[in-house]
Amino acid sequence: MNKRLFVAACTVGVLTLTACGGASGGAGDSENGEVTLKLVAADYGDKASNSSTVYWKDVAERFTAAHPKIKVDVQVINWNDIDSQVKTMIQSGNVPDVLQTGGYADKVADDLLYKADEVLSEKTRANLIDSFAKAGEVEGTQYGIPFVSSARAFFYNKAVFAKAGITEAPKSWDELKAAAEKIKAKAPGVTPYALPLGPEEAQGESLIWELGNGGGYTDAGGAYRLDSQANLEAFTWLKENLVAPGLTYANPATTDRKTAFADFAAGKTAMLNGHPSLIQMSKDGKVDYGVAPIPGKAGVLDATLGVADWMMAFKDGGHKEEVREFLDFAYAKENTLKFGETYNLMPVTEDTLQEMTSNGKHKDLEPFFALLPKAVFYPLGDTTWDAVSAEIKKSGGTAVNDPAKVLGELQKKAEAAVADK
Repeated sequence: MNKRLFVAACTVGVLTLTACGGASGGAGDSENGEVTLKLVAADYGDKASNSSTVYWKDVAERFTAAHPKIKVDVQVINWNDIDSQVKTMIQSGNVPDVLQTGGYADKVADDLLYKADEVLSEKTRANLIDSFAKAGEVEGTQYGIPFVSSARAFFYNKAVFAKAGITEAPKSWDELKAAAEKIKAKAPGVTPYALPLGPEEAQGESLIWELGNGGGYTDAGGAYRLDSQANLEAFTWLKENLVAPGLTYANPATTDRKTAFADFAAGKTAMLNGHPSLIQMSKDGKVDYGVAPIPGKAGVLDATLGVADWMMAFKDGGHKEEVREFLDFAYAKENTLKFGETYNLMPVTEDTLQEMTSNGKHKDLEPFFALLPKAVFYPLGDTTWDAVSAEIKKSGGTAVNDPAKVLGELQKKAEAAVADK
């Protein structure tokens, strides 16, 4: 998966109500007892009219109407820039009170965050889907608060399948290869399988294929095993059975997810692993698509990749009580349901999941709802994961060219990151 809850107080043109830094008493405090929370969040919209700014400003206005002594300054930043801008905010002392973005563990390593139970009521914490709440833990303590989620499933073009004489979605890697060969023969100009191993999605697509062979990024004890035999076999299979025979892109290691998704929505590729946003893209492109479980080496995956974006609260401003009031409000079903429906994303709260699965408005998402309880996550609670993930994004996709060399190098970098923490 996309954030925006903070306004940097010292930026030119920003309201002078908010001061810089995190002095005791809080940068957003005023003499009359009013508090201004700084909220920074990522933008899930693809144009101004559906920017997340619209959503969060509405939440902020309704919250302040109910809590007149607490105001919320909202800043929404695009996904490409949010991590670097937040890093600059922290370094310069303009620390947000609340941040919604893609990861949290690096902030825990620097001792910047409140624990989840300090800024969420018991009722709100109990409403979080358990598997997602646990994914927010570092050494058994929850700091990351899941905000929205997604899961991966297998998408296929029904019209291309029919043209190639394929009657059902493949369930195993061998069946996927056989389908790809038929598509190459019967549907010239269509890429049989879109394999996005470029920097945007290398860590996601790689893990899906590794899970398909019983592998993954860590062992049962949580230690990195990027070069495990299972992972090596998965990339070797990809190299020999999809890449070398020309059944995917010429260079998957430089192909990003956005390209794969756009190609599928344009009818230019027949199969790929995708998340719920591809549903609307496919409809817009008038692609007759199907969704099925992801094929693994011996059969469909029992558990697929789950992805969550995160909310977190910083200690610097000292606004623990006010943050708790705001987060309890933000996690009310009315708000989480609206966000999920606006951006076609999956919920992380039990009441919203129940609503979305029972109101009949989300038939397209039913295959993904079924996957949520068994979702497998990145090792988010490891404070080295951000650094390791960055290395996988940079070079992990080239493992389809030289599996042993690339995975071995990545393992060494992961071990170095652990040693340095």
